Amino acid sequence: MNRPLEGVRVIEVGHMLMGPYCGLLLADLGAEVIKIEPPGGDIARSISPHWIGPHNAYFASLNRNKKSVVLDLAAARGGEALGELVRDARALVTNLRPSAIRKLGLTYERLRRFNPKLVCVALTGYGLDSPHAENPAYDYVIQALTGIMALTGDPGSPPTKTGYSAVDNSAGIMGAVGLLAKLVQGEGGQVDIAMYDVMLSQLNYLAGAWLNAGEAAARQPLSAHPYIVPAQIFRARDGWLALFITHDDFWRVFAQEAGCPEWISDERFATMAARCKNRAKVVEAVSAILSGDTAARWVARLAPLGVVVSGVETLEQALDSAQARARGMVAEIATPSGPIRVVGNPIKCAGVEERFEPPPALGADQGRLAKAAA
Repeated sequence: MNRPLEGVRVIEVGHMLMGPYCGLLLADLGAEVIKIEPPGGDIARSISPHWIGPHNAYFASLNRNKKSVVLDLAAARGGEALGELVRDARALVTNLRPSAIRKLGLTYERLRRFNPKLVCVALTGYGLDSPHAENPAYDYVIQALTGIMALTGDPGSPPTKTGYSAVDNSAGIMGAVGLLAKLVQGEGGQVDIAMYDVMLSQLNYLAGAWLNAGEAAARQPLSAHPYIVPAQIFRARDGWLALFITHDDFWRVFAQEAGCPEWISDERFATMAARCKNRAKVVEAVSAILSGDTAARWVARLAPLGVVVSGVETLEQALDSAQARARGMVAEIATPSGPIRVVGNPIKCAGVEERFEPPPALGADQGRLAKAAA
């Protein structure tokens, strides 16, 4: 079967992570993604110290399956070439600042004359129009401004960012969702995605607690859930264990296997509400039991019973896991310089074979796709 987006042309005027990740998801699903780069290329082409021949590992992780055209969009001829490209495109994705987006004519208002059915997706920090629209926006800053840093880490520790670029990646996904929604609608138009909005939306139930009950979001020790107890990491004999007991049936199963059947009838422990009210006592009791065996043995004992439990693994362990292999989440792209190993696409469509092509050399598709710029 053809990939779902075969025949859909998407123009990407993106750099670094957010815009390119949006384009990557679309390209993996079969879209013809034409990456427009300035004469010096996307800065991501040289950001990593790791290379596979001419391919930078950072750039390769975000730009496989794409084509590359070099255009100086600030020059008249570059703008003309862009206009020709969007005539046959279904969408344009960009993650420049709002002022640059407008200056370079990357809005639906400016491009509709070439193609009224074009969908223009603007991925920005604070939206195309807002009091902070022109403020610099990076993943770190958005995490700081939306409460994510204040919520992350143990109480008493400094504000902490997530261990990866959660904002850029999340906004890139939202951009793809917005783009596809407009394609399904069958109409052109502007899609306005703000990193700030995306992260507030992902704080959904925590925001709801404050907005409706005045309950302030707070850090919990050891990555604990604010309402579900026990649901956090615990020290096992040899490392860390993640335990997440979502309802009372699993609590009873856990108590029996842990050798503490008295917890089932103890009024402090018996129900979810009671465990939340007596969090400190529950965590103390569970910690004492779990520290007596290894993480692997607890997983072997509890997982077959349906209890949600796992060891805390590194990225390297996850990439080498049987689960990652079974899901095809580590792929190899053949190149003359040797294979580029990449994380696969998480969207699996039945009957559709994944295809991963190398990231494009700078301007590799210039002659065929952008003759007007010559």
